[in-house]
Amino acid sequence: MIIAKARAVFSPSGKYEPTTIERRDVGVDDVLIEIKFAGVCHSDIHTVRQEWSDDVVYPITPGHEIAGLVTEVGSAVSKYKIGDRVGVGCMVNSCGECEYCLRGEEQYCSNGMVGTYDSVDTYGDGKQTQGGYSSHIVVKENFVIGIPEGIELSEAAPLLCAGITTYSPLRHWNAGPGKKVAIVGIGGLGHLAVKIAHAMGAEVTVLSHSEKKREDSLRLGADQYFNTSEENTFEDLENTFDLIINTVSSAEIDVSSYLKTLKVDGTMVNVGAPAEPISVEAFALITGRRSWAGSMIGGIKETQEMMNFCAEHGIGADIEIISADEIDAAYDRVLNSDVRYRFVIDTSTL
Repeated sequence: MIIAKARAVFSPSGKYEPTTIERRDVGVDDVLIEIKFAGVCHSDIHTVRQEWSDDVVYPITPGHEIAGLVTEVGSAVSKYKIGDRVGVGCMVNSCGECEYCLRGEEQYCSNGMVGTYDSVDTYGDGKQTQGGYSSHIVVKENFVIGIPEGIELSEAAPLLCAGITTYSPLRHWNAGPGKKVAIVGIGGLGHLAVKIAHAMGAEVTVLSHSEKKREDSLRLGADQYFNTSEENTFEDLENTFDLIINTVSSAEIDVSSYLKTLKVDGTMVNVGAPAEPISVEAFALITGRRSWAGSMIGGIKETQEMMNFCAEHGIGADIEIISADEIDAAYDRVLNSDVRYRFVIDTSTL
């Protein structure tokens, strides 16, 4: 048994406390990773505060944007060796047998993929998973992502969730030259969506509710920026975009207004996950044969593809590195949109 340093919360309203967690011994197909950096995702906040579900098991150590170094490998491991730069994203196991696993889309595993935290590894040791706000993690080789030398580990960590969450729908809906892509919201997800869509060759527009992030959006690669709180913005943009990536985790957004800015056969994809239901006008869809879709992360093969793409194009997350003692304050700042654009925990401070 491996004992890892960690930070955990012990109740929905609790603060983070130093603790230790048990990691399994390294099996034949396992990789032991010394975690160097762990990104702070809005999903972590939703989970530990029971905003998505009341079934959270405490104490909980979240974190599914993990970057570090291999320190031990099992006897059957062939992809990685000691010293390799690697990452772990939002899942650590799946059944490996269903149609989705077999086609490399483990995130949609018919029998349920195993989340990096707040999940039970039903295909492994049957224990509750704990995440990356910790010093070490043991993960099956097939769920480890190699991080090329072209990206700093700290900037690579958020790519394991925020990066693949935006890359996957951009690839699936064929963002590229000749396509007009709008990004709704410039935060942890949105700023990477802009970088990736720009690198894919699409014409990129940012839609945001104020002027605060105009300069940043253009710096990140956007071709245009529109303030949606200004009068006539939605009317002026009707029938403009081929694809919209909505990164906002709020049910207050007027989805129907955004749908009307799509061309005929255009698609709006939700990657933000509000805790409350979202409503939409049927005619916003019907009148343009438009689609309103959802997408979550990507499979392991696609995640590696995303990481390689980002390295090739010099894409990393814009980050603010924090110590483990600053996690609670960071959560408050995330909720106040006071981060440019992802907090990353330096796990040496655990």
